Amino acid sequence: MFVFDAHLDLAMNAMEWNRDLTRTVADIRESEKGMTDKPDRANNTVSFNAMRNGNIGLCVATQIARYVKKDNPLPGWNSPYQAWAQTQGQLAWYRAMEDIGEMVQIRNTEQLNAHLKLWENGLDKNPIGYILSLEGADSIITLKHLERCYEQGLRAIGPAHYGPGTYAHGTDSVGGIGHKGRELLKEIERLNLILDATHLCDVSFWETMKVYQGPVWASHNNCRKFVDHNRQFSDEQLMELIGREGVIGIALDAWMMVPNWVRGISTPKGMDVTLIQMINNIDHVCQLAGNSLHVGIGTDLDGGFGKEQCPADLNTIADLQKIPGLLLGKGYSETDVENIMSKNFIRYLRKVWGN
Repeated sequence: MFVFDAHLDLAMNAMEWNRDLTRTVADIRESEKGMTDKPDRANNTVSFNAMRNGNIGLCVATQIARYVKKDNPLPGWNSPYQAWAQTQGQLAWYRAMEDIGEMVQIRNTEQLNAHLKLWENGLDKNPIGYILSLEGADSIITLKHLERCYEQGLRAIGPAHYGPGTYAHGTDSVGGIGHKGRELLKEIERLNLILDATHLCDVSFWETMKVYQGPVWASHNNCRKFVDHNRQFSDEQLMELIGREGVIGIALDAWMMVPNWVRGISTPKGMDVTLIQMINNIDHVCQLAGNSLHVGIGTDLDGGFGKEQCPADLNTIADLQKIPGLLLGKGYSETDVENIMSKNFIRYLRKVWGN
């Protein structure tokens, strides 16, 4: 079944982890044996080959570069200019992948439809389609920079990532969006970008919902019902997104899937983390909505973690093909499964972009 993954940090892996995604997952793992600079070395799950093996022909691919002020203990760039330059380097990598036929950028409905038709033909090596997204807006120096991003193909943006940001407060922080955040939201709405609500802390989330009237989704966000942490969304937040006809992508980071996960100590097998938890999150959103139209897949695989912190029954991203069977086994129809695996996000893009 065709899969749309609404959140993959492909350029981050290429540019910061130094992973050549044109190689197989096994080759990348072999090249990283003995490396200790990152906790997920030799545990990666994503490559272009693995995506094609899993029929994952379309994704939301990110640019990400956090700017951190002096009193912020989180890792990041020391100025917004450095953060901007980092995102531009990531964009250059996407362009290089387009040059060799590995990827193709999707900016509008016409390109989306053509790409889907290409994958329907089932050729051996179709390019991976990607919608460009910015995870955290700290690299946006001025609103003119956001307009430049749009011209470069940016089609979705999350105002914050972890901690306090320039435009909003993100995960593990508390605070609102302020004047700068409101101005950013106006420009996002004017450009018809999709606002990615993922990572907004509760205060910033609700302040955003009061003033923002444009398209919104959550690319990789699980349910607080199962893991009581501010990184997940409460039922009230999920219902707000559903009421706005948004789509929520369910993620595969183990600490977001089971309570009491301890990084570096807990293991997927020890904590019994499997794709079943993803199914439970999907089902919860569907029960809240009363249908299968507002939930999808947003794995965040290799988003700073690998096999050491994802479902035990997933070896590579190709194993997303196990999800349809699990959903069918839970009583979902074939139409429901198609909605969840790709069609909900695709339908949403067509709605936002028009014909």
